[in-house]
Amino acid sequence: MSRALKTELCDLLGCRYPIVQTAMGWVADARLVAATCNAGGFGFLAGVTIEPDKLEDEIRKVMALTDKPFGLNFHMWQSNAAQAIDLVVKYSERIRAVSYGRGPDKATIRRFKEAGVLCMPTVGALKHALKAVELGADIVTIQGGEGGGHTGNVPTSILLPQVLDAVRVPVVAAGGFHDGRGLAAALGYGAVGIAMGTRFLMTRDSPVPDATKQHYVAVNDVAHIRVSHAVDGMPQRHIDNAYLLRLEADSGLKRVLVALQCAWKWKAQTGMSTGHMLRTAASALREDGMSVAQTLMAANAPMLIQRSIVDGRPDEGVLPSGQVAAAIGELKSCAEVIEELVAQAHARLDAIAALTRTQETLS
Repeated sequence: MSRALKTELCDLLGCRYPIVQTAMGWVADARLVAATCNAGGFGFLAGVTIEPDKLEDEIRKVMALTDKPFGLNFHMWQSNAAQAIDLVVKYSERIRAVSYGRGPDKATIRRFKEAGVLCMPTVGALKHALKAVELGADIVTIQGGEGGGHTGNVPTSILLPQVLDAVRVPVVAAGGFHDGRGLAAALGYGAVGIAMGTRFLMTRDSPVPDATKQHYVAVNDVAHIRVSHAVDGMPQRHIDNAYLLRLEADSGLKRVLVALQCAWKWKAQTGMSTGHMLRTAASALREDGMSVAQTLMAANAPMLIQRSIVDGRPDEGVLPSGQVAAAIGELKSCAEVIEELVAQAHARLDAIAALTRTQETLS
């Protein structure tokens, strides 16, 4: 058993180690969240991709599988955002934090605070970190460009110190982390912990079908885990596969047709009304600066990811992944991942402490 590695994040979230499992759509289900929390980390349930009539059941399932606190991820644009907010407040004795992108207004954030729930948005740019803190974020997770799925172009090594210098709330580092050396480095920068997505996707506790997991294990060159705009017009990091290459080669008209099919399926699956979908599209155009093409393609990502991540058809969908997949060669349990990561972090921190003592002796 590894020694405790306690930071301010552990006190805030109620976890043993400063290690966060991110809310990957279709991946961060009750089982993965509970496995992470039972192993000493802190897991976020992916509320965005859970069907509205199943969300409360999934929350209660986490509560049945672990007695540890956990988090819920949601976005204000989803059709059941109000339901998600109400459930967070209802189960606030167990849901310690919420994660989101740019979303909740000050009134919603105030409601979370009154319930004792921490607001922990994920951002990929300095300006978004500053805005999140202005709105009331308690903790900020920054994701560097090495991360999977939607990502920016600033690497963690640059973004992390920028945000640390600019905000006065605890900062968690994400994007490019998978081992204890990364955790030790993040703590050295001044972060209070790390968040990982791909590392937890690539575990035996992950619900991703084995056929798809093997695609992640097989990739061993970061050149094949690259950013593409072909899925929904926004930069997303994926593992190369035949479907992504075909999507990139398609004409603009064909991509739009694929997007419309995905949008219709997403509407049916989430229970989103036509009116809500149109209002969300108008908001994206007006407030987020998205183009018409990007707005039309917005539903592509969840549906194309579902094919590979849920249905187990990795050659018929896309494979969101951080660059660290190329450094992970086997599937372990969450408990094994976290224990090994913490032990390695201690080894590196001990080595640094020994070096400091040696320097003091020499001086």
